[in-house]
Amino acid sequence: MTEQEEIYQKVEELSSELNYNAKEVSIILAAGHGKRIKSHRSKMLHAIWGRPTVERVFNASNKGIPSVNSILVAGIKAMDVMSVIGKRKQTLFAYQAEQKGTGHAVQVALEKINAKKFNGSVFVFPGDMGLINKETVAMFRKAFKKSKSDMMVLTGIYEGNSANNSYGRIIRVKGKDVEGNPCGSDCGKVIEIKENKDILSLPHDKPYLLKYKGRTYSYTKQELIENREFNSGVYAFDFKKLVSEIKNLSSKNVQNEIYITDLISLFNASGYSVSAVSPEDQNVIMGFNDKSVLKEMENIFRRKIYNKLKNIIEIDDHEDFFIDESVVEDILKMDRDGTPLDIRIGKGVYIGKGVKLNYDVDLKKNVFVDGNVVFGKNVHVWENVHLSTFTNQKLIIGDSVEILWGDIIKGNIIIGENTKIESSVNMTGSDDFPLHIGKNVLIKGTSYIFGCVIEDNIYIEHSVLIRKKITKLIKRNGEVQRIRFFLPMPSGIDAIENL
Repeated sequence: MTEQEEIYQKVEELSSELNYNAKEVSIILAAGHGKRIKSHRSKMLHAIWGRPTVERVFNASNKGIPSVNSILVAGIKAMDVMSVIGKRKQTLFAYQAEQKGTGHAVQVALEKINAKKFNGSVFVFPGDMGLINKETVAMFRKAFKKSKSDMMVLTGIYEGNSANNSYGRIIRVKGKDVEGNPCGSDCGKVIEIKENKDILSLPHDKPYLLKYKGRTYSYTKQELIENREFNSGVYAFDFKKLVSEIKNLSSKNVQNEIYITDLISLFNASGYSVSAVSPEDQNVIMGFNDKSVLKEMENIFRRKIYNKLKNIIEIDDHEDFFIDESVVEDILKMDRDGTPLDIRIGKGVYIGKGVKLNYDVDLKKNVFVDGNVVFGKNVHVWENVHLSTFTNQKLIIGDSVEILWGDIIKGNIIIGENTKIESSVNMTGSDDFPLHIGKNVLIKGTSYIFGCVIEDNIYIEHSVLIRKKITKLIKRNGEVQRIRFFLPMPSGIDAIENL
């Protein structure tokens, strides 16, 4: 089986049925590579705050448009991109074998829709717009419905020096035409998107003339340069009109590609209306072509998370921390209950998906926590500790537990309340052999513990314990027997000799 055949097979395996009772379809363009990103991975798989950008766009679309059908167009690294989303309800995949432009990608997606069964709206999103959120998508959807337009463009407003603006400008109908007549109801309608390089090549001494519904509108070169409204790459269409016009797109340009932006002139020529709207938060429409912009987007997201949490929990360094969004939502819910959380997050702390924090949890510098890790109350974890589980495992930490510097604790583990794990300890619990530590246990020294059952009030020091049951043994003087310097018999000693 060839690579293409495998991809088409995967497309069929992961695709589900469209719900034709739902009147909206979202097309996510995720076929491009992004040469300037200089990576073997698809551009769409680069992450913003722990999640691939294509997944963020998909989630924003699904949350912002209730019951929406989704079609994701994959191309470069198609198998990897499709696997990120996986099989979901009302979600189809399309494969763009050759990257012939954004217009061509939409054509490929539309082939998945039965035109006899569907009559509604189509939304198009770039797969690299990793900061877009459900609020922006919902706003765009509402604006499109309210405008009664046949096509709408989500635009950005350039905030820097207009001379440095390299984006394509949105050219709208002016207040008056060249003869001084008011534009009437046409005012503000989108005539075309003019690329920056084309604007710069215009003559200085001649106006740029555009026709719209039989009228001519005039723009100076400087006026176009100073136009701050640009195209974000997000669109909404009336489905029937999109289908009728998209087949007329041409690839007669320098790049020999089919561009979705050319639909504006086709819609206008057919007498259809094209409008535009811009979000309040301009960051949500950011896309990226290189690593520096990707880093900037990550920093923007971090600031948003920090602003949500800064008056609820303590974060030592607002520029160096990670808390997964699911954990952030849990923190916000806990805060709404009204009890002070007293959660402290040190510099460089990483808190991944699945972690459940609790009241009075203190995570010192560079603590890493990921997976189904459940904290009790009043838990203190010192610098450079690693706590993690696999997907099907759970690490439960009881109340008033203290874990000291550099410990590595992974897997199926229960740690009882008031237990103290001192530094240089490594503990693991597997699926078959979980680790159960009782209450008031002290483990210290360079110790390794795997798959054991340790009763309450046990003292362990400098020991290697593998699949052992440690019972509380009371000596004649009433003290509990300490476990110290326990080592298993060596294995492989025959392969070792003195030099």
